[in-house]
Amino acid sequence: MKKQLLYILLSLLAVNTSAQITIIDSDLVDVGDVIYQATDVNPSSMIGPGNSGATQWDFSALQANETDTIEFISPIGTPFSSSHPSANLCFLGDQTTYIDKNSFGATIVGIDDLPVFYPLLPLPLTYPYSSTIGPSITEEVFANIFFPDSLSLFITMAQAHTIDSIKYTDEVQTDFSVDAYGSVTIPSGTYDALRLYVNQIQTLSAFVYCTDTLFGTGSGWYPIPSQLLPSGLSLGTDTIRSYQWWTNDNSVKFALVQMSVDLTGNIEMVDFLLQPSATQVQNTYVDDVSIFPVPSTELLNISITSSDQCTVSLMDTHGHILLEESFSNTNKINTSSYAPGIYVLKLTMQEKIIVRRIIIE
Repeated sequence: MKKQLLYILLSLLAVNTSAQITIIDSDLVDVGDVIYQATDVNPSSMIGPGNSGATQWDFSALQANETDTIEFISPIGTPFSSSHPSANLCFLGDQTTYIDKNSFGATIVGIDDLPVFYPLLPLPLTYPYSSTIGPSITEEVFANIFFPDSLSLFITMAQAHTIDSIKYTDEVQTDFSVDAYGSVTIPSGTYDALRLYVNQIQTLSAFVYCTDTLFGTGSGWYPIPSQLLPSGLSLGTDTIRSYQWWTNDNSVKFALVQMSVDLTGNIEMVDFLLQPSATQVQNTYVDDVSIFPVPSTELLNISITSSDQCTVSLMDTHGHILLEESFSNTNKINTSSYAPGIYVLKLTMQEKIIVRRIIIE
């Protein structure tokens, strides 16, 4: 009996020791990294955040209903880099998102030319952990070109007479809590991880500055009535809640799982890592695509076995396209004219996109 108890205690100690990890900035994405992510829009009822403390999570049943590829590049040379001097990382999509990543955490500091402050992840991250960032307020003020002065009487209840400026404010407070650790299994593998709970409260407001041209006492900022707002512009307070699983495995560099939940705790959807991040700088033989030799000194060979037309793009780590051409089956890129260093190779086909980092010597 004593031997059995000793064995159980030693087993628990081994589990606790192996799962106690710390996430630091070098464990996160960097310039040139590519993330392949999938979304389960209707997760099984068996999928859930689980208990606090030492836990094992099995998310192997997650389904890839939707997929996405996120390419992280340098802000240098992007359209709005001068508006976000603290950003050292960004990614392109419908909008350009600018991120400041450092030893204290990762924060979205800009979306296109708009300054914002959206904390993504505090660092270092370990178990247990809790912190609150904010509330922080960012403001955007610009001249009024939308509202006629005649509306000032309605907006201010006849306290002011002209409308000079418009101001949008974005107030964000984010609560972070690491309350569980252990191993998490997703379709691509099993990893030691920390579970991070994120509760973010965002309040968007809009004001106009109205001037009292008679006495001056009625001048000031007034809330814009909802009936005067442009259609599609939603103001007020919104709460975003999610559970996230993070690992210090250097093949990942992104959240393994992000589980969005509503205010009552019901799971809305689950994003998960489809495959390890594309940071390898070596020959690639995956599915029906071959890329070799890496490192390359003169010629880089690319071949695909499918009949799809393929567009190959060679980019530097700032996201600048250096070469772009289409081919079928095979292609050779002369790399001798490029300076030695790390480059990003993107292959775009009808049903897939493959991104790899390569070395040119």
